[in-house]
Amino acid sequence: MRSHSVLISPTLLLSVIATSLSVLPLGALTQVTSPQENAGGEVAVDWDVVAQIREEGLQRSQIANTLSYMTDVLGARLTNSIAMDNAQRWAVEEMKRIGMTGTNREPFMEYGVSWDNEYVSIHLLEPDYQPMVGYPIAHTPGTNGKQELQAVIADVRTRQDLETLEGKIRGMAVLSTPPAIIDLSRFETGTPRRNAQEMRELAEAVVPPPPGPDPYFSRLYPDPPQNPDVLTAAERLAFYVKEGVAVVLESSSGWPGAVRGFARPGAKIDLWSRDATMSSVPIVAVTPEHYNRMYRILRRGIPVSLEVEVRNTHGTSVEQASNVLGEIPGTDLAQEVVMIGAHFDTWHASPNASDNTSGVAVVLEAARILKAIGAEPRRTIRVALWSGEEQGLYGSRAYVREHFGNPNDTNIGTTPEYETFSAYFNQDYGPGQYRGIWLQENEHVRQIFKAWMEPFHDMGMTTISLQGVGSTDHVPFDNIGLPAFQFLQARVGGTGGHTNLDFFDTVPIEDLMKNAVIMASFAYHAAMVDERIPRKHTIPHN
Repeated sequence: MRSHSVLISPTLLLSVIATSLSVLPLGALTQVTSPQENAGGEVAVDWDVVAQIREEGLQRSQIANTLSYMTDVLGARLTNSIAMDNAQRWAVEEMKRIGMTGTNREPFMEYGVSWDNEYVSIHLLEPDYQPMVGYPIAHTPGTNGKQELQAVIADVRTRQDLETLEGKIRGMAVLSTPPAIIDLSRFETGTPRRNAQEMRELAEAVVPPPPGPDPYFSRLYPDPPQNPDVLTAAERLAFYVKEGVAVVLESSSGWPGAVRGFARPGAKIDLWSRDATMSSVPIVAVTPEHYNRMYRILRRGIPVSLEVEVRNTHGTSVEQASNVLGEIPGTDLAQEVVMIGAHFDTWHASPNASDNTSGVAVVLEAARILKAIGAEPRRTIRVALWSGEEQGLYGSRAYVREHFGNPNDTNIGTTPEYETFSAYFNQDYGPGQYRGIWLQENEHVRQIFKAWMEPFHDMGMTTISLQGVGSTDHVPFDNIGLPAFQFLQARVGGTGGHTNLDFFDTVPIEDLMKNAVIMASFAYHAAMVDERIPRKHTIPHN
């Protein structure tokens, strides 16, 4: 599609900047310098290096092999699980194989004990036999062998609901959520790509929205209900534990065939404690059509019996969670850093090919491309594979705090690394091809990125949006005024992020090849320009 220019009057532009900049104290104000320009006053692009990057990344790509190994062999990588430990060891060796230096696992917090699922089996026995699809929720215990259980609807929402079930559900399998509503539009329309009008609207949305809570994490980890009679998820679970239920069944997915399940309610509060896990009850998330079938049968007054077995492995001691880091060393500006990254952790019901194994594959491939063409960046290019993202950006937040400090907190201040940092580029949001980039309300990079995108217009990389996006690992950088960006990606149908359906087969490999090429080029150019990437002008809160 054609690129669309956005005309902004000087008055409107000043208004936009003035109303959107208010995160750092006065001491952190950053002077904006001009990017490296050619004789014609345009931002310079090294077209010869771009040609080498394209040739290596599009004609000799290794991204399919990398993605296949991570999804098919390594599998799911829940933060601090044994599976994650094995995968991080592989990642360190893979970085070394590519030719990166300084490869290491950098601990960032005590994360509780490890948890891994070994086995799950669930079958409907009566009134009809059917094997069912379900996965245990993370940081829950197993069933202590195979259990044959009677099912009961026990969807408690208020304190008054508890009274009707007290003493009646011991040793049973409880259906703890309402029937799932299946989204039939997925069959009818799929997941349409953004059309030209939608892309134009993104480019022309020049007024930033007001700040607010993170839309994803506020849904996953909601605040307590305002009505004191409404039970929290942790209070509902505590009731089931007190009443001695055998297993809790739930279904929160509206996707046909998909199981969506996360972690035990309260696990973040008790820091994934072994004692809290072992004193809880097994929780199994079930695909919506199987769960709904049981629910409808029970509503008819017909008994439902199940066979359930869950085996989990629990660590015995608290361990450190870690990020994985590696570098392509710089030359004359080696003390300055450009970063590229993606979160390495996943949920546990599938290999999570789209979220975010695809992003990890892109980042590793971008680094491989630069090493393969013999690039010698002026600044150090640091690769980061984050952990703890799915639980709330734990790995990237801790890394930013440790390495850069916090200019918003006078008790912490900034580190020397804060001053020598240039930019961070992130991939999350699935495997869709890059169609542009979100500026995170940083107008000072618009012309730089516009120039760097020009070699990739034939790949559809044409849209620049002033807007910002959240819920992923560039946010901690942006929150303290460091330039950090997420690419604007195409929406992709067929993938099943955060479910049991997220496998290699649903990922568009050619899109990832293009992404790795663009990521490599952006990292290279950011590492080569004379000046670091300009930061947002900021003013202190009153």
